[in-house]
Amino acid sequence: QVQLVQSGGGLVQAGESLRLSCAATGDTASIDSIGWYRQAPGKQRELVASIPNDGPTKYGEAVKGRFTVSEDYRKHTTDLQLNALKPEDTAVYYCHVHTIVIKGITFDKPTVVEEDYWGKGTLVTVSS
Repeated sequence: QVQLVQSGGGLVQAGESLRLSCAATGDTASIDSIGWYRQAPGKQRELVASIPNDGPTKYGEAVKGRFTVSEDYRKHTTDLQLNALKPEDTAVYYCHVHTIVIKGITFDKPTVVEEDYWGKGTLVTVSS
């Protein structure tokens, strides 16, 4: 099990920048990826940025080129730098980790358990 504690957010004007932070604790060895999602009112949750253990960093199309995600894999933390904010960036931003745990002993068939863990979310409001 992984616990996520995130901080940041607030009210900013269009064009300004903001930084969000998240720290993971618990079974951090099981973390397969770490990053951020967001959900605006009336819309589905969407990917903001994600850093897989094996693979390139992924960004949502709406934020690509403006937001930057970083990770300290030793501290199990991630930061999201939000630049050139637009009113449409207004949403609740959730820290996220995806975990993979393989269970099984000798001749038993290994079982792969994948889980998603979410921070409580922080509201980012961008005014025009």
